[in-house]
Amino acid sequence: MHIEFRHLRTIKAIHEAGGLARAADQLNITQSALSHQIKGLEDQAGVELFLRRSKPMKLSPAGLRLLRLADQVLPQVEAMQAEFTSLRDGNTGRMHIAIECHACFEWLFPVLEAFRKNWIDVDVDIRPGLAFDALPALQKEEVDLVVSSDPIDLPGVSFIELFDYAPVFVAASQHPLAAKPYVDAADFAGETLITYPVEKSRLDVFSQLLTPAGVEPGAIRQVELTAVILLLVASNRGVSVLPDWVVREIKYSSDYVTRPLTETGITRRLYAAIRSDDLEKPYMQELMRLAKIEARKLQKK
Repeated sequence: MHIEFRHLRTIKAIHEAGGLARAADQLNITQSALSHQIKGLEDQAGVELFLRRSKPMKLSPAGLRLLRLADQVLPQVEAMQAEFTSLRDGNTGRMHIAIECHACFEWLFPVLEAFRKNWIDVDVDIRPGLAFDALPALQKEEVDLVVSSDPIDLPGVSFIELFDYAPVFVAASQHPLAAKPYVDAADFAGETLITYPVEKSRLDVFSQLLTPAGVEPGAIRQVELTAVILLLVASNRGVSVLPDWVVREIKYSSDYVTRPLTETGITRRLYAAIRSDDLEKPYMQELMRLAKIEARKLQKK
């Protein structure tokens, strides 16, 4: 027996309408076409599905069994169609984010908090992009957005500008280097550098300053949390380099100072890497809008 969704809708419509004419109007087909459909279904089943002599028209015991199937299946089908419509219209989906900027967790959380309020049907997750190759994962659709300061030419990937920031030197107020108007690469020689627990190549202080100058700090101490880094710096346990907005945002203590890296300073830009096909999705556009609003707040502090 070959049962189609239209057969289930037909059984349900006739049962609710109590007759072929009204059911045909509901289904937007002719009464003759509806009668042929019922006859074909009954021929397949080998039993009558309706008690035709009753008014209003009633289902036979076999028809009632088919109605129970319709009541189980049709709501699931309608729910699935609604999900597909939401996916097509960009009202639901997946937003898995990888972050190559360790400090950006503190910037991103307020963005996601605002985003979740109006996009509850979007599955949001954050993966530390420092633990894997985030951009190739983006191309493979393992993640949907990568926060990065290192744009590269990748087929099918667009890099959207978020905001500029300056990596700044941070030291205790009584540290000898705090007296300088700015610090150079050579100033790090012999110093304990406190960094996030990531590869050197992904830290601005190395990629933009120390590695090109061929300078290594006296020691490296890796710390997970920004607040702990600032606590250690304020206690004169070492020096650090952090994005300027991070230091302004946390405002942990007055026992440390910031200085530019080099006389002219260093400027970096943060990007959101997104698959080009996803740029027009409404929830993706909304996340970018909220991200830029939060970025402007950071830069004004």
